Amino acid sequence: MEAIKYPISTEKSVRLMQSENKLTLIVDLKAKKQDIKKACEELFQVKVVKVNTLITMKGQKKAYVKLAKETPAIDVATKLGLM
Repeated sequence: MEAIKYPISTEKSVRLMQSENKLTLIVDLKAKKQDIKKACEELFQVKVVKVNTLITMKGQKKAYVKLAKETPAIDVATKLGLM
């Protein structure tokens, strides 16, 4: 199972990157928070502090991944080509 599908780069997600150091991702519906955390740490080489998830109106699962202070979310987004 591939936990992370793709990152989101909306105005809100960029604001979360800047103010709260969070990445916004669309993830697999069956992925648990631990799976998402592990996948993020392996894919992006970052330390994940917390994962919050929600199911959108479209039936997708969205994850807000809070990163440790030493790894800015903006840097990760730049590497992914979102910024």
